[in-house]
Parts: sequence; C-alpha cells; structure tokens
Amino acid sequence: MSFFALDSGTLSVSVNSLGAELSGLRDRRGRELLWQGGEAWPRRAPILFPIVGRMPGDQLIHDGVSYPIRQHGFARVSEFAAERISGSECLFTLADTEETRSHFPFPFRLEVDFRVVGDTLIVRHTVSNTGDEAFSASLGGHPAFAWPIVDGVPRDAHSIVFAIEEPAPVRRISDGLLLPEALPTPVDGRTLRLDDSLFVDDAVIFDRLSSRSVRYSAPGTPGIRLDFTDFPLLGLWSKAPGEFVCIEPWFGMTSPQDFEGEYDQKPGQFTLQPGESRVFTYSITIDQP
Repeated sequence: MSFFALDSGTLSVSVNSLGAELSGLRDRRGRELLWQGGEAWPRRAPILFPIVGRMPGDQLIHDGVSYPIRQHGFARVSEFAAERISGSECLFTLADTEETRSHFPFPFRLEVDFRVVGDTLIVRHTVSNTGDEAFSASLGGHPAFAWPIVDGVPRDAHSIVFAIEEPAPVRRISDGLLLPEALPTPVDGRTLRLDDSLFVDDAVIFDRLSSRSVRYSAPGTPGIRLDFTDFPLLGLWSKAPGEFVCIEPWFGMTSPQDFEGEYDQKPGQFTLQPGESRVFTYSITIDQP
C-alpha cells in the first residue's frame, strides 16, 4: 500500500494504491472534503468492480459453475500497480490473477487514471477484455463526501441538486439485493434535501436517471459537483453515526432479489467482446468560495 499526492495548485488529492482508492480531496484552503473513514464505515471512495452491489448468495454463476464473490467485487481490496506518476496525474492498473479468476473467471485489465486540472479531479476507468470469450461486468464509483462539508454547518442545510428534474420512482434494497417495488422519488423537482432519515432503509437508487450531473452543497460551503456522463445510474448512501454522504455513479447495480440466472444475464451490465475496451469517466469539481 502506497499513497500518492496530486496537486493542481488549487486542489490537492491523495490516492491509495490499495484499491486505487481516492483517499483525500482538499480545497485551496486545505479543508478536507472527503470522509476519512470511521466507526460507521472505514472506506473513503472504493472502486466497485466487477460487480456493483451483491449477487444472490454471494455467488456468480458462469456456465453452471458457482464462483464466490463479495459485495462490490474485489477491486476495492486489490493492490494496483502504479504505472505513471506525476505531480498532477497517476495511473493505476489491475490485471487478472489466479486469485481473481476464482471469483470472476475472466481475463481483464482495469486501468484507473486520476488527473487534477484546476479545481477538477478527473477519474477515468478503462476496462479491457484480455481473454478469448466475452464477459459482462459492472463498474461504479463510491466517493464519500464530508457531511457537513464544513464544520458548524447544520447537516439538514445540505442538499443535492440534479441537473434536471428527477420525477421517476427510485429503488431500494434489502440485505444488499434490489427490492421489486419502485417508490416515489424523494427529489422535489431538482432538489434533494439531505436528512439521515433518507438512509434508514439503506441506499437510494436512481435507476431511471435523467441527469448526468449533480451538485452537493450547503449555504456557506464549497459546492461539490459530480459529472458522470458514462454512468447511467446513481446511488446515494450514508450510515449513522458517520458524517458522510456517498454520491455513487454506477454502470450496473445490485442483483434483484429473485435473480437466479447465469451471471451474463444479470440486468444492467455492460458486455465486452474479446480484445474490446470501454472507458468510464466521472469528475469532481469544487466550486471554491
């Protein structure tokens, strides 16, 4: 495990080679905007790959064979190789091994490139199929931002504002699996007022999302904008007594409760043919008052 520092002059970032995990995000005044782990949840911004959420029974079935796989996959607990490091950019890679193939039976390469430009952090993921058969997978970000963003600001003063109105119903989970019922959206027009009660029933999942950008802020705090064009879904999550809110761009999500099929039939995933690659990018921009 090694930590790498990036700096644009107005934005400072720390990345851990374990999981290629974003571990620090400081504005020009040195304020830490990322949750630093604690009793409620020890992580900061894990990468979710090759699954988002859970498989029923924590088992992936391929060609009739079951492979054990933990919630959110193994990238978040894997040591990545640091391939390219500079003052403003770092590239990490993870390739399949005998151990990964015991959980996800496919050759792959995952590259994660972090780059700071001005007040923006760009996180670019490239998933490649290096084998000779097609595979399906999911990928997601899981950054946890400080809530409150600045000490002394009331938690209930914070909101997430979507780029456009989000009237579609949302989804919920139980024991990590997707419940069949859709529920009324908690978003009022474009605005979601944050409150701990939102997360009593775990994550809020937007699987019919129209926006590809959200802004998290409160009066008197920096604004934190996420842009995620390559990710069609969004999850929001927190867990008491943690002072954080996770804003999670996803391609794919947890399995439905009643899903019993082969892994490549799991809803919502992307598929890569042999030799094919696909890029998924999101960015975090700090509006610094």
